Amino acid sequence: MNVRFTLNGKDVESETRDNRPLLDLLRVDLGVTSVKKGCEYGECGACTVLLDEVPVTSCLVLAPQVEGKTVTTIDGLVDDPLMEKLRQAFLEDGAIQCGFCTPGMLLTAYALLKENPNPTELEVKKAIEGNICRCTGYVLIIKAILDAAERVLAE
Repeated sequence: MNVRFTLNGKDVESETRDNRPLLDLLRVDLGVTSVKKGCEYGECGACTVLLDEVPVTSCLVLAPQVEGKTVTTIDGLVDDPLMEKLRQAFLEDGAIQCGFCTPGMLLTAYALLKENPNPTELEVKKAIEGNICRCTGYVLIIKAILDAAERVLAE
């Protein structure tokens, strides 16, 4: 079957099976390797993408479910001012170590700050609870998200 959707602002069409995970369609068929393959059970958040601006684990979404929708990966937000603030805060606060969780974590934080530009620490923790980081212990990630929020509000 063919699936047609918008990926990072561009219309794409790809032949796929009806039971193929979006994660595999993105990574294998379309070469979008910024979407990481982690647990494949929706537990780690490494494969997070935005589906119509909502964070989802792409390993649990079937490719045909994105028909006519918009999928955004970290690559699609390279020039986005909010994402720039998040990336800068992650770098400055030391919230990146191995980097495996970073794309999913950044996309989740981006969706949070788009919806709520002034979250509390508890709201940040709640938002990222589906993203596992095995390196930083979350303290620096939470700080970076809150620092990015401060930068947004300072504008």
